[in-house]
Amino acid sequence: MNDISIDTPYLSGVSRIGIENALVTAGYDLRRVRLTDLTLVEDFHTMGRIATGALVELAGITADSRVLDAGSGIGGTARFIADSRRCRVTTVDLTEDYCETARWINKLVGLDDRITVRQGDVTDLPFADNSFDTIVSQHVQMNIADKDGLYREAHRVLDTGGLLAIWDITTASEGEPDFPLPWADRADQSHLVTAGELRAAVERSGLTVERWEDLTEQATTVMRMVLANPPNPVGLQSFIANFPAKIEHLTEALADGRLRAIRGIARKP
Repeated sequence: MNDISIDTPYLSGVSRIGIENALVTAGYDLRRVRLTDLTLVEDFHTMGRIATGALVELAGITADSRVLDAGSGIGGTARFIADSRRCRVTTVDLTEDYCETARWINKLVGLDDRITVRQGDVTDLPFADNSFDTIVSQHVQMNIADKDGLYREAHRVLDTGGLLAIWDITTASEGEPDFPLPWADRADQSHLVTAGELRAAVERSGLTVERWEDLTEQATTVMRMVLANPPNPVGLQSFIANFPAKIEHLTEALADGRLRAIRGIARKP
């Protein structure tokens, strides 16, 4: 297993209950929920659906793609890909609560026939070699101390020519961020590295980096807009504890340079 301990901000055990209650309170009929009704709970990462859509576009995912969403959370990225690209997607996440919630939402919106949900460790993936031609990983490595293991496994399960598409947060030299953050309630739950160290870990796996972008300025602008808007009744706060403080701390640290937002595409030669 990797270095994510049982003591993590993801183990609430009530993700489905929180989302279900939010939907009912907002007046939705659970028999007629559409994917668009869940837009603001689907993307638990910086810049939300904007970042997801751009990353999927860069990865060139098509209806024939074999996609793995590694560190999938409640499965929002997988649902976006399965719906917009009409392909099959496999997800893997360490937290069983998130896996169960993903299965429930997949069925709720009619995508359970295209998405396979697996509970597992991203540093010890439960898949055969060369199983996928695309891996999407958004805001996962901040919880993983063993980054070499993470990207070694990505390399192993990718087919030749396959792509790893990442959207991640890294640290900088200006100082430590304030906690809690979306991925960690305390500093000992966070495993941030610099952008250079992250790229080096990807390259040590045998993957070739084809694109590496610092989008911190863009991310800061979007996150400030999110903070300025009133919370949607069916939003991430419905299942993420202390969400307002987490998103404020993230935005502040992006704005003053303590954190960086990095997007990368790497290929298996």
